[in-house]
Amino acid sequence: MTTDHFGEDVAEGYDESVAEMFDITVVEATVGFLAELAGNGPVLELGVGTGRVAIPLSGRGLVVHGIDLSPAMIARLRAKTGGNAISVTEGDFATTRLDEKFSVVYLVFNTVMNLTTQEAQTACFENAAHHLLPGGRFVVEVAVPRLRRLPAGETVVPFLVTPTRLGFDEYELASQRLVSHHYSVREGRLEEHSIPFRYVWPSELDLMARIAGLNLAGRWADWDRRPFTADSDKHVSAWERPHGD
Repeated sequence: MTTDHFGEDVAEGYDESVAEMFDITVVEATVGFLAELAGNGPVLELGVGTGRVAIPLSGRGLVVHGIDLSPAMIARLRAKTGGNAISVTEGDFATTRLDEKFSVVYLVFNTVMNLTTQEAQTACFENAAHHLLPGGRFVVEVAVPRLRRLPAGETVVPFLVTPTRLGFDEYELASQRLVSHHYSVREGRLEEHSIPFRYVWPSELDLMARIAGLNLAGRWADWDRRPFTADSDKHVSAWERPHGD
């Protein structure tokens, strides 16, 4: 069972802590990409969180469902304007199954790495495939591991340094595990939380997709469909459930 690392203490300040992801240009690019793939079909977000993507996607007229393990994050979604339009099921998105089928199932902003074992990540692909209509797409946005930034013998990479916020990824190379450490100053007090992840390579995701019966449909450096290269720090990938399945 996946552990909920997004309790009330994290959910309370989550949107503020990732404010750059709420930038209108970021959200519009993400929503535009997903809406184009979905057409008029329903969509499912795995790890829907506070609704950063689901709510504006619903605002485009699409039927949006979500699965999330965290009651605290779901409560934040439902409290937002438009949040009640999202049908949310509380549960582990790697294994929780709904009765509906979808044109697009998607995971954004490294959420696939919240599953901290290869078995759980593979199960997630199988779960996504189960929910897809024939011809439907499973879309994942995830970072490329920053291992090239690690000097020999070091394990920690800073990813955020500001006067009020610090963030460090601590890598464990043998197990593909990392822990993101977050430090922030809020109302004059220091807050800290650490969240475990499992980083995963594009080729490994492709193999998980094949195990789930999905075929790679495209991989890009970002939602604007720029080509993915050896220098890309993340990728947006889409796998298709074949027609006739």
